[in-house]
Amino acid sequence: MKMPLLAALPVALIACSGNGPGPDETGATPPVTVAPGGTPSPSPSASATPPATVVDGQPFGRTVIADFDAPWAMTFLPDRRMLVTEKDGRMLLVSADGQQRQTIATIPVDSAGQGGLMDVVLAPDFVQSGRIYFSYSAAAEGGKRVVLARGRLQEAGGAARLAEIEALWRASPAVTGDGHYSGRIAFSPDGQYLFVTAGDRQKFTPAQDPKATLGKVLRLTPDGQPAPGNPLAAQGFDPAIWSYGHRNLLGLAFDASGNLWEQEMGPKGGDEVNLILPGRNYGWPNASNGSHYDGRDIPDHRAGDGYEAPKVWWNPVISPGGLMIYSGSMFPQWRGDAFIGGLSSKSLVRVDLNGTNATKGDQWDMGARIREVEQGPDGAIYLLEDGGESQGRLIKLTPAGAS
Repeated sequence: MKMPLLAALPVALIACSGNGPGPDETGATPPVTVAPGGTPSPSPSASATPPATVVDGQPFGRTVIADFDAPWAMTFLPDRRMLVTEKDGRMLLVSADGQQRQTIATIPVDSAGQGGLMDVVLAPDFVQSGRIYFSYSAAAEGGKRVVLARGRLQEAGGAARLAEIEALWRASPAVTGDGHYSGRIAFSPDGQYLFVTAGDRQKFTPAQDPKATLGKVLRLTPDGQPAPGNPLAAQGFDPAIWSYGHRNLLGLAFDASGNLWEQEMGPKGGDEVNLILPGRNYGWPNASNGSHYDGRDIPDHRAGDGYEAPKVWWNPVISPGGLMIYSGSMFPQWRGDAFIGGLSSKSLVRVDLNGTNATKGDQWDMGARIREVEQGPDGAIYLLEDGGESQGRLIKLTPAGAS
C-alpha cells in the first residue's frame, strides 16, 4: 500500500559534511512551464558563460555553472533545466545556465552524518505525468532509514513546487546510526521497474539477512511495491530484493545493452564496481577485497566462494560517489564507459565497460570531493562537488580546446 502523504515542511539547516567513520566517507534563463500531459517548450538560449579552464593537460575544460550548499544529486529536465538536491532537504529547480533557482520542496530529512535528501530522477513518463522520484533519510521508530518517495512538479505563473509528495517504500529495519543509507535510484530501460539501493547502515550482518532490506538492491514497481517475479521471494527473502551482500551502494545505472551496474564503497580498501545480476550474493561482510578499519582481515573474493566478485576494485580506495554511463557525442571516445565521482580521492574516475566486463581507465585529479556525475543533454559531463571540505559547485566538462 502507498505510504501517507508527506508535508513539505522546512527543516533546520544542519552544517554537515556527509562524512562518516573511515576515510571513504571522511543572463538568466526564464522558467519554462511543464504541465502534466503537455510538452515542454524550448528553453531560451542561455546567457554567455566564461570559457572553460583546462587543468594540467586534462582532456576536458571546466566551467563553473553554479554553487550549492552540500548538494547530493541532480538530474536534467527535458527542457535542460536541472533538479538539484541539497543535503539539508531542499530540492531546487535550476535554470539551464545555472543563474536562477527556486526551492520546489523542503523535505523533512534527518541530515546527521551521511543522511539527508539524496537521489533524484525523473519518471520515465515525466513529460506526461510530471512525476519525480527521490530518496532521503528519516527518523523512525527504532532508529533511521532510507525512504523512497515521489511527487509531481507543478508550475504556474513562473512559480514551481513539488506537489502530491508521497512515501512509496521504506528500508527495514530502521536502525541507529548515521551512515550507509545509499538511496540511489534507477529505472529499468523499459520503464516498468524501479531499482533502489539500501546500504547496510554500518551494521554488517543485515546485508546477508534475507528478511532485511539493508545491504540490498531492490526491484520495485513505480508505485513502490515489490516487483513481481523477483528472484529470491520464493526462497523466503523479502519480496523486493533483487541482489544482496552489499555495503554502501552510491551509484546505480543501466548501460545501453540493459546491463545494470553498481558501485559501492568498500571498508579500508576494496571499493567496487559490480555487474548486478538477479538473485546474486555479492559477499559483504563475508568477502571483500578490503579490510576492517581496525585492521582485522576480511577474506578476499575468490573463485568458488559462492559470492559474486566485483568487476573492478580499488585498493587504496577512491571513495566512489555517483555513477554515470556515458552515451553522448561530445566525448565519442568514451561512449559506453562508466564515470564515477571520487570523494576522498577528489577525482573523476573512468571505467572501460566492454559488454559484461570492466577494466580501470583514467583517474583525473579534480581537487575536490566529487559527489555526483551526470551527462547533460548536450553530451557534456556535469560534476557536483560534495560541499563538505570542498565547495558545492556544479562544474561542466567539455572537450579541451572546444569553443
